[in-house]
Amino acid sequence: MLSKGAKRKRPAESHLVKEKKWVRFFIRRPVYSVIFLVLLVLVSLYTIPRLSTGFLPEMDEGTIVLDYNSPPGTTLEQTSQLLDQVDRIIAADKDVATFNRRTGTQMGFFITEPNRGDYLISLKKHKTAATVEVISRLRSAIEKAGLPLQVDFGQVIGDMLGDLMTATQPIEIQIFGPDQKTLHQVAKSVAAIVSSVPGTADVFNGITIAGPSLVMEPDFAQLARYGISAADFQSQVESYLNGNITGKVQDPLQLVPIRMIYRQDNPPSIAAISSQPVFLPGGGTRPFSDFARFHIESGIAEEQRDQLQNMGEVTARLEGRDLGSTMQEIERQIHAKIQLPSGYSIRYGGAYREQQQSFRELVLILVLSSLLVFTVILFLYKDFGVALTILLLAVFGVSGSFLLLYLTGTALNVASYTGTIMIVGIISENAVFTYAQYLESLKTMTKSHSIIYAISTRLRPKLMTAVGAIIALLPLALGIGTGAKMHQPLAIAVIGGFIVALPLLLIVLPTVLLKLNIKNHPQEQEEHK
Repeated sequence: MLSKGAKRKRPAESHLVKEKKWVRFFIRRPVYSVIFLVLLVLVSLYTIPRLSTGFLPEMDEGTIVLDYNSPPGTTLEQTSQLLDQVDRIIAADKDVATFNRRTGTQMGFFITEPNRGDYLISLKKHKTAATVEVISRLRSAIEKAGLPLQVDFGQVIGDMLGDLMTATQPIEIQIFGPDQKTLHQVAKSVAAIVSSVPGTADVFNGITIAGPSLVMEPDFAQLARYGISAADFQSQVESYLNGNITGKVQDPLQLVPIRMIYRQDNPPSIAAISSQPVFLPGGGTRPFSDFARFHIESGIAEEQRDQLQNMGEVTARLEGRDLGSTMQEIERQIHAKIQLPSGYSIRYGGAYREQQQSFRELVLILVLSSLLVFTVILFLYKDFGVALTILLLAVFGVSGSFLLLYLTGTALNVASYTGTIMIVGIISENAVFTYAQYLESLKTMTKSHSIIYAISTRLRPKLMTAVGAIIALLPLALGIGTGAKMHQPLAIAVIGGFIVALPLLLIVLPTVLLKLNIKNHPQEQEEHK
């Protein structure tokens, strides 16, 4: 059994908190808080313009997708001969584990031309270099081999996300105008500028030439003379060249069409087509050459349209540089060197366009979240000065996120931007707890004493929260573990915010509270009366 005296002493002893002398030191010297805030402003002004920017976090997947195009009109056999050399280049790389090649088909398992296809390259689990470095090695080796191939390197997840977001390439420059030939000329000039900008790779001017085309010019007067309609003549030409679908057969998954074609060992020549008989309505035959002229065109550029407008699209990937600075330099050089004809315009798309839209939305979210924090505190304490102080401290904490991102060379992207928004809420929450403790202490203590008591009381929870969060996020910030690269920017941003939040909450906040006009202590109220 405890004595009555012991029971009386227990409540008093439970509230004894050792006051920290350093708190009194800083609140009596507000110049230190002012200097710290000025430093944060200068850090923000210095780091933000120099901060690299991107869209999604960069990941090292350990797999590479290599898309390739051989010259238009290249047969399947000729393409295979070219790719045999690429096979040897890939197999010779020390970090490649396995690879497979597809020709005439791609990752989406859809049929393409016989001069197109892709490689899926798997790297060794304990590779000696990052995936981007392996890509750079393979690209350089293929270029040195002098192969007439257009190649495009990427990673599986990045390409899939790009397809889902309609941003297949990080850099896409779309040119609009009425004339296709002028678009091609402008596209070639833009592609030359993009190629000269450091940090770009796999630049493509967007001009895709189709294979050799057979052009047929019917003689309609001759067709009418023999009573052959244009549709009948076209049907007979298609039957000879491509065959006709005569039925379908059921396989386990779908109906497969049956096409009946003429027996041809090789693709027919113009002479063979010209001598092929045309069946007349009244019986008899005449050669194709009596009704049409045939000739071969070497290749025609494919036309692209966006919302019924003619479009040329220059694309490129990034290599060793961030998206934001690369696009800024490209825009600056295009503006200085390209004079667009009347009626032509340029639009920047790809991942850069998605990034700009995401950043605008995240800025709006940051502003709205800050206003909500301010509104909640204002309704809670009905003091404009207190609400504004807590909000400004939370905004100042974002500078810590920017500083650590800059020091670690991490890009400001969607993930790291989300981390900065989280910091605003974390700092505001801790500041509210400190202020609530301060108001409670004001009922029995003087103003300065209650501030010291509130900071001393909340010191251990703040340190436990900050240190615990930093330790928990440290493996992600260091990129340790599978999938850590995806969350690394967010972890770095939050850790930077926590580091700056401690002096803001433990030094700046009590200094500002001492200057605010808050008089709840009974003795102070008596003195004013």
